[in-house]
Amino acid sequence: MYSLVRKALFSLDAEQAHDLTIQTLKIIGRSPLNPILKAVFSCPAGSARTVMGLHFKNPIGLAAGADKNGDAITGFAAMGFGFIEVGTVTPLAQEGNPKPRQFRLPQAEGIINRNGFNNYGIDYLIENVKRAKYDGILGINIGKNTFTSIENGKADYIFCLNKAYNYADYITINISSPNSPGLRQLQYGEALDDLLDGVKARQKILTNQYNKYVPITVKIAPDLSEAELIQIADSLQRHKIDGVIATNTTVSRETVNGLKNAEQQGGLSGKPLHDKSTDVITRLHQELKGKIPIIGSGGIYSVHSAQEKINAGAELLQLYSGLIYQGPNLIKQLVKSIK
Repeated sequence: MYSLVRKALFSLDAEQAHDLTIQTLKIIGRSPLNPILKAVFSCPAGSARTVMGLHFKNPIGLAAGADKNGDAITGFAAMGFGFIEVGTVTPLAQEGNPKPRQFRLPQAEGIINRNGFNNYGIDYLIENVKRAKYDGILGINIGKNTFTSIENGKADYIFCLNKAYNYADYITINISSPNSPGLRQLQYGEALDDLLDGVKARQKILTNQYNKYVPITVKIAPDLSEAELIQIADSLQRHKIDGVIATNTTVSRETVNGLKNAEQQGGLSGKPLHDKSTDVITRLHQELKGKIPIIGSGGIYSVHSAQEKINAGAELLQLYSGLIYQGPNLIKQLVKSIK
């Protein structure tokens, strides 16, 4: 059935198809039809696990970027995800980069986007989180506004952290999108240490304020050298970060050269990202030695590709592009098979 749905969606512009899907899931999620949607997907129980002190009913999650504003949390929940990550969200609403900004590469099962953190702002997202009906783990992915300088970026992250803390099970610091100018500079050296120091200090204050500990994860890029990965792993450990998401999209085109839309600027996701993302997980796992859990994201399109990430050292997994190409049945397959 999904092959017919995909054919219809792929007849539309990529972003139009995405927006239509979100609006449909939003409507269904807030209507009496949602139990029917849940019955149709009927995901198996899966393999539960505890990571970052949180209990995940299964290790398969929805990656940030799919539901930027938290509009469709209840609809996505019906698909059987063990956790859902919404965002990336910024302090103030912003339109993002000019359209068109999403491009499919069907031959490679890839997607290129240069969205640029388009979202309605943290307040809008929090209101959606409040009304959502979801009994799984919810992550909120936060970033900085494009007009905020890199030097002042920490203030944007702390602003969003303050807003999201009481409504999230964990919070992700996104410093790895290639579509927000200069953002990836925050992954390195003193800039990273300053950001993590500020975020952890605020986390301590908020823990006391709300009498609960909300884990902090950091999402990193796949386009890092070995030396840069070692440095990041060191910073994550020194600042006692709770988890790391590996990885965001890649600016590399080595796996899609010559294909239509491959020349488009932006981050490449989907099947072509799998090996690069898995290599980062492998190297991170060697450095972290199990001290910080890794959430694997990037190019999961089958049980085999998912298991490779688990074998490389990931404890949890996230989908987005694979869901677009394979449909919700991929979730069921992974929940059933991944141990």
